[in-house]
Amino acid sequence: MNNKNHLSFICNDCCEGNNFFWPRIKAIDISSIPSPPVVIPEGTIIPTINRYFYIVTEDIDLTNGATLPANLFTDDNGDPVTAFKLFNPNGYVNLYINAVMQEGGAYKVTPDSLTLDPFNATIFAGTPIIIESLGFQQM
Repeated sequence: MNNKNHLSFICNDCCEGNNFFWPRIKAIDISSIPSPPVVIPEGTIIPTINRYFYIVTEDIDLTNGATLPANLFTDDNGDPVTAFKLFNPNGYVNLYINAVMQEGGAYKVTPDSLTLDPFNATIFAGTPIIIESLGFQQM
């Protein structure tokens, strides 16, 4: 067996008896660290958002589904609309009923109408329905 003191092989300058002394850590000047390179994208993506609002005037039974024409809705300015502006293929549509986002497979929006799939439920008069159409284009 080798009976040598292994501590003597670690560090002669920083050990004293059984105590280990860490060497001082020197701080560096932050200005000496180079900044990461700036990446300038080749194009800018511009979002376009259109929202359409409808307050249900009488109960809607969804047992057989329902179709609501676009002309029932108003835009962000309160102006009536004749069609929904949709962004295909660079966009998507969200539907909110009573401020709750609906599952994507539960409805279909075309420029002319909103179609709600059959469901064992009723949308009661006074319930807000909001269609949010988002599109993206590169500039």
